[in-house]
Amino acid sequence: MNLARLDLNLLVTLDALLDQRSVSRAAEQVGLSQPAVSAQLARLRRHFGDELLARFGNQYRLTPLAVQLRGRVRTAVNGVERVFAAEPDFDPAVSEREFSLVMSDYGVAVLGSDLAATLAREAPHTRVRFIANTPSVVDHATQALTGIDLLVMPHGFVDGLPHADLYRDDWVCLVSAGSDVEELTVDRLRTMPWVVTYHGPTASTPATRQMRMLGIEPHVQVVTENFLTVPALVAGTDRVALLQRRLADRAPAGLVRALPCPFEVSPLVEAAWWHPMYEHDPEHVYLRELLVRLAGSLST
Repeated sequence: MNLARLDLNLLVTLDALLDQRSVSRAAEQVGLSQPAVSAQLARLRRHFGDELLARFGNQYRLTPLAVQLRGRVRTAVNGVERVFAAEPDFDPAVSEREFSLVMSDYGVAVLGSDLAATLAREAPHTRVRFIANTPSVVDHATQALTGIDLLVMPHGFVDGLPHADLYRDDWVCLVSAGSDVEELTVDRLRTMPWVVTYHGPTASTPATRQMRMLGIEPHVQVVTENFLTVPALVAGTDRVALLQRRLADRAPAGLVRALPCPFEVSPLVEAAWWHPMYEHDPEHVYLRELLVRLAGSLST
């Protein structure tokens, strides 16, 4: 495709339309009039041969193609913004760039507050954006990292990309505070109902995968893609869950209890991963070194 013949402004409008699912709200987001955005939507529909936004009652919904495009468009827009925001020298004190990190809510809970506070002191005009981790991002990590700064996640999911180890964590089994279970056994884990995170063919925690390799197939009763919701989903029930110790220690007192895993499970090693093309980018180097510095100050 000849990019010289394309109006790349349409990319920004398409990103707003897929995000807002409304012509009027997209127009407000990109700073154009509603008729102008309507005209651009018409051009986009002709280009793709698809409605992109289809009316259902009083609402617009994304067509299957639009759903497919949404992640690609966001990545492309982020990449373009990075190109034109590049500076020959990086001075945190005056920089106005946005740092983007794909992290689970677990990663944000452990490092997010410290990162935001330190950037507010050292780089007060910058902004940090935490993007929710998804199985799709993990499965297409190299592509996703062309438009974001860092992918923060444990070892065991991506390979062949530069990275920096941040911190270690242990896995514990979580039961309700009122449970009569004092000690877990492998046989008991096979019969108890489970709360699991990221349950799917390629979406599971390293601890869950190790458990399955030992022949322990959990009876899954609840699936969540938010680690922070696990304690509440275990509390007051006979369910069990695997959770990082750093999060288990943050659970409200009297809600849940952490018990040792009755099988050998390797520690979690959280790391920051990036695309090789950013290896020597001064802005990127600053962010990586800052994250490593903050992780080094965490209590063990």
